[in-house]
Amino acid sequence: EVQLVESGGGLVQAGGSLRLSCQASGFTFDDYAIGWFRQAPGKEREGVSCLSRSDGITLYADSVKGRFTISSDNAKNTVYLQMNSLKPEDTAVYYCAADPPIRTVCAGWETTALYDYWGQGTQVTVSS
Repeated sequence: EVQLVESGGGLVQAGGSLRLSCQASGFTFDDYAIGWFRQAPGKEREGVSCLSRSDGITLYADSVKGRFTISSDNAKNTVYLQMNSLKPEDTAVYYCAADPPIRTVCAGWETTALYDYWGQGTQVTVSS
C-alpha cells in the first residue's frame, strides 16, 4: 500500500527556515517523481517543487526558486523540502504527492489531478 507522511511544519518568523519531510512506503523514490504542493486558506492547491531521480530533474515554482530546495535520502525513502527565507505568503498546508507506477518524471508536475497518492499535509505558518 502506497503511503506518504509529511512532517516538519510549524510556526516560524519571516526570514526563518524549516525542513519538511515526506516519508514514503509501498514504493521507492528511485523510480518515481515526487511533488510538493501547498494550499493556503481560500486558494487552490499549487505546485511548489518536483524531484525525479530517474532523470535527475528538480523543478520549482517561480515563487520559491532560490529559497526552497528539494532533496532525497534513498536509504530512508524520504524526500525533503528545505525552506529558507520564509515569507508570510508561504503560509499554507504543505503536501507531498506521488503517482506510482505512472509518474516517473516531473513532466506536467504542477497538475494536481495527475497524482493519485497524497500525504495528510503539514501546516507551515510564517509570521511577519
